Amino acid sequence: MGMIDGSSDSRYHRRTPGPRTAHRARPSLEAPLRGSVTALAAATLLFPLLGAAPSDAGSSENGLQSAFASAAAEYHVPQSVLLGVSYLQSRWDSHQGAPSVTGGYGPMHLTDARTALAETPPHHSEGSEDARGDSARAPLLPKAKLPEPARIPARLRTLPKAAELTGLSAQRLRTDPAANVAGGAALLAAAQQELGEPLSSDPAEWYGAVARFAGADDSAAGAAYANDVYDVMRTGQERHTDAGQLVALAAHPGLSPDAGQLRRAGLRKPGAAETECPPTVSCEWIPAPYEEFGDSDYGNHDLGNRPASQKIENIVIHDTEGAWEGVLEMVQDPTYVSWQYSLRSTDGHIAQHVKAKDVAWHAGNWYINAKSIGLEHEGFLAKPDAWYTEAMYRSSARLVTYLAKKYDIPLDRQHILGHDTVPGPTSSTIGGMHTDPGPYWDWRHYFELLGRPLVPTAGPNGGLVTIRPDYATNRPAFTGCVSAGRPCADHGSSAVRLYSGPGESYPLVKDIGLGSAPTTGVNDLSSRVSTGQQYAVAGRDGDWTAIWYLGQKAWFKNPATKPTAVHAAGLVVTPKDGVKSVPVYGRAYPEASAYPSGVPAQAVSPLPYTLPAGQRYVVGAKVPGEYYYAVSFDTASHRVVTGKDMYYEIQFGHRVAYVRAADVRELSSGS
Repeated sequence: MGMIDGSSDSRYHRRTPGPRTAHRARPSLEAPLRGSVTALAAATLLFPLLGAAPSDAGSSENGLQSAFASAAAEYHVPQSVLLGVSYLQSRWDSHQGAPSVTGGYGPMHLTDARTALAETPPHHSEGSEDARGDSARAPLLPKAKLPEPARIPARLRTLPKAAELTGLSAQRLRTDPAANVAGGAALLAAAQQELGEPLSSDPAEWYGAVARFAGADDSAAGAAYANDVYDVMRTGQERHTDAGQLVALAAHPGLSPDAGQLRRAGLRKPGAAETECPPTVSCEWIPAPYEEFGDSDYGNHDLGNRPASQKIENIVIHDTEGAWEGVLEMVQDPTYVSWQYSLRSTDGHIAQHVKAKDVAWHAGNWYINAKSIGLEHEGFLAKPDAWYTEAMYRSSARLVTYLAKKYDIPLDRQHILGHDTVPGPTSSTIGGMHTDPGPYWDWRHYFELLGRPLVPTAGPNGGLVTIRPDYATNRPAFTGCVSAGRPCADHGSSAVRLYSGPGESYPLVKDIGLGSAPTTGVNDLSSRVSTGQQYAVAGRDGDWTAIWYLGQKAWFKNPATKPTAVHAAGLVVTPKDGVKSVPVYGRAYPEASAYPSGVPAQAVSPLPYTLPAGQRYVVGAKVPGEYYYAVSFDTASHRVVTGKDMYYEIQFGHRVAYVRAADVRELSSGS
């Protein structure tokens, strides 16, 4: 989520009259859900037992594959349908029985929200709000404020129904992958029968049942989910799961499902009017309010005219740190903040809240807000086993691909930002910037879905590296997911840790902007890089590679037999000849002479870092200094101020930063 900018032009606050230095306290998105939970109920599946208990998956490499075959045979569901649905839910992973973001368990993501909430301890980020910007994170719904069982949406309670259908205990369905697969097969078979369809061996005849599996409450969401499942079946998949099981789904390229079944699925028509989404996703319009409160106060976004007035340069990936229904309530609160889109974990359904032309208050940096689109994904950065579903990854990737094409946004990590890579706009705000979506967001897989896989673009002499560890086997130790100092669960990660020398015996590199000793805290970005980010090579020593990072040399382990980065080439900047160092900025604002009468000039304030001579940093974009003046509800006073000063956006540390073009020279990384 976004947070307070801390500067005179912040937009993460409730407006107050007079000098704009007071800021509204940040509401907790982790707070209990208020009011009634929206009834997003798929039709209840009331059918008798369809089969006996499954056999165990076993410990052999293909044990889970056998479990899919057995469940398919037992419940008369085509194995390809069962595998396709499971892949979209979990990519066939079991997560050692831990619940997902929305209380889903096992390869079939059978949901049991009440049990998940009751069993999951509260967790928090290490450090304080001021130190890292993500503190006191609560579980999906606080235990003391759980809704009554009947008010939990149907999509969050499919596991109890699977227990009824199979006769298996809820505990076994949560912890035994084979039982979980059987429960999913039973649910699919029951949905097929409820739709009046035969238990056919032809996967093309299961479209309606598949559309209802994730609990979609409208026909567009059901169709988008089913289309993704059938796309997986057409293309095929094969991978080793998190338990080391090899699972494969053969490609069925000519598969053409009976999409007409959806008309009989009993789903409501979507409210897609007003949305700016591709037709391949499910999207509805749930507007964030633009309201005036009096005394020059208003919320919760600013009207604009992008891209005519300003180019949209970035898309910012967030996680919600809260559950779907609560998130929607927050964004509809005129005294809260805003973002353009929310994405639901269970099925990838999207709600749009703010038009792309308008400026949402989401990134904690007004310069970034004015030139970006914000996407909130249902999830928690400090819960590594509460996984993001494949359905949400795919829906998000389709939305980002659509937006990137529409607004000419490059698909790379300096334009597709994590909230954790948005810079603090001023020195005083660095410690409070947010760290989501965190080290457990799978950037490598995400960029594959974006159609921009992270591949080598040069040989060993290209001068750059693209960070690209293997997500599943890259498992840096983190602390603070549950309580301060306590180790987080061992888990795959997109993050790679940085040291001050070529070995783990050296201290971690320090971020002088934070002014604290670096730690392994899950929200401490002092000494780590993330998948997809690019840096200039500063040296090599055996299995270790050095990069230029925050004005210093930083080392990471990069063995040839198991590399954590690949070779790359591109444009870099370095200080102009004869200059010892140049200032670094958290925003690219115009020079004072560019501001017209009536628009206060904004300070061009350097951050506490410098870019020293001899160091190189990767260029993301060259942009003009710009400032969007929008401090009142009356849009007649709004202005876009564009200066003559040009800036380079660079990958400076974990976060991006800006340097004045007049201070540096641009060159090829290989030169």
